[in-house]
Amino acid sequence: MSDVIADLALVDARLIAERVSMASAIEALQTTLRNGFDPEDDLPRTIADIPGGQLLLMPAAAGGAVGQKFASVAPGNPARGLERIQAVYILMDGETLTPTALLDGTALTSLRTPAVSAACADVLAGPEAGDLVVFGTGPQAVRHVEAFAAIRSLRSVRLVGRDAGRTASAADAARRYAPDADIRPGTVDDVRAADLIVCATTAAAPLFAADAVRDDATVVAIGSHEPDRAELPPELLGRAQVVVESRRVAAAEAGDVIGAVRAGMLRADDLVTMHDLLTGAIAPATDRPRVVKTCGMGWQDLVVARRAV
Repeated sequence: MSDVIADLALVDARLIAERVSMASAIEALQTTLRNGFDPEDDLPRTIADIPGGQLLLMPAAAGGAVGQKFASVAPGNPARGLERIQAVYILMDGETLTPTALLDGTALTSLRTPAVSAACADVLAGPEAGDLVVFGTGPQAVRHVEAFAAIRSLRSVRLVGRDAGRTASAADAARRYAPDADIRPGTVDDVRAADLIVCATTAAAPLFAADAVRDDATVVAIGSHEPDRAELPPELLGRAQVVVESRRVAAAEAGDVIGAVRAGMLRADDLVTMHDLLTGAIAPATDRPRVVKTCGMGWQDLVVARRAV
């Protein structure tokens, strides 16, 4: 009898970084969708509230492979110098369901989340888009600069945060990914000049006014998978083309979408899915803002994990 643990390939954060570039992760996600995978068919995840945060179980089966992410969300961790989201990932053989690899799920999440954002923004944003505003100062904020630098030539980047020291540190860290861009701390007023906007915060209320967003802007909100939290104002979603991972997930977890629908600003039937967008079934709007709201899904981890193994 084989020793399952001994037979597992161990893929740590260093190996993930060596084996899967941000551009490669973006391409893998786009290819999966363009080849016909529909996230509506993804397996549902389980979210359990516990003291100190949440536990997430995120299974997926696609392309002949199976995987499971075991993740935790601990809102108090950044103050402790720890990642807010931590995880381990198990990759399995699609036929025998034998575990084949154990991956650093925290590093995997850190890579695939901005890759998903950029995979959509690459289709939605104009070819000349290059002025980016990022709300947030954590790892996801910095890695979204990396992801957007992989799809567009960034001219300027403004990072907006509540703590001046952390914002300056995030700006310093982001410069390695876009060395030719003008990168510095910014303010909410920078939204008016931006054609790319990323919200990567834990905010429970909108971060800026709807009328501050230009008609040619592409906005990505990734901060929450909770139905009672929203980084974007309902009025913005009401005037935008809204792209989601799946209508099922958006209706249950995307607070920005749920709030806009409840306010009568947005109809659920008007949502565009990533499958619609990447297969060309629905074209990007050119007369209004484009908004991407993600909550995170198991298939995304599986696609990037396979690249890493």
